[in-house]
Amino acid sequence: MKLSSLSFADQACIPELYAFGKIDPKSHVALADNLNPHLVWEDAPAGVKSFVMICHDPDAPTKADDVNQEDREVPADLPRTDFYHWVLIDIGVDKNEIAEGEYCAEVVPRGKGGPLTPHGTRQGINDYTSWFAGDGDMAGEYFGYDGPCPPWNDAMLHRYVFTLYALDVPSLPVEGTFTGPQVLDAIKGHVLGEASLTGTYTLNPDLAPKQVG
Repeated sequence: MKLSSLSFADQACIPELYAFGKIDPKSHVALADNLNPHLVWEDAPAGVKSFVMICHDPDAPTKADDVNQEDREVPADLPRTDFYHWVLIDIGVDKNEIAEGEYCAEVVPRGKGGPLTPHGTRQGINDYTSWFAGDGDMAGEYFGYDGPCPPWNDAMLHRYVFTLYALDVPSLPVEGTFTGPQVLDAIKGHVLGEASLTGTYTLNPDLAPKQVG
């Protein structure tokens, strides 16, 4: 199975069109367009009954002490953890492509609704739900896709991994505000094949010229 995109190449920089945040010279970060990227897949295994799409950033800082703080830097050697940006399940076998902006076309403060979405698919909450939990302007349930917005003072170039799973079941037994880890647990024993596509992104002006795009 192969996963590709017209929005960005594997291992290349993700354009800010598909990001939650973009570099702003005055305030460090401004809201970006936040479109979900185009994705297409081929050579699905025999017997597939549905697909799952998950996007995660494996480079999220495990400690927030230095995150977005003036005159401080999030060190590259800080232990990292997963941050889930998109959890899309119950994708039918008659579908092999997701159009640019089909599931998300803007930043929505306080989050987008769910879990039901086009074509009978369902979306879980992403990790902006917990990240903005204490923010009076942004707190809410963030269902579906929300793109990259890594710390603007992070010394590490973040990776964003889009992974498609081909399953032997037509629907997953998860409900409500399900998360990425819950879906990964639910698909155990049901994966017939998988394919990944990785893009990079940074809001650190010192790293931005190093991005490949």
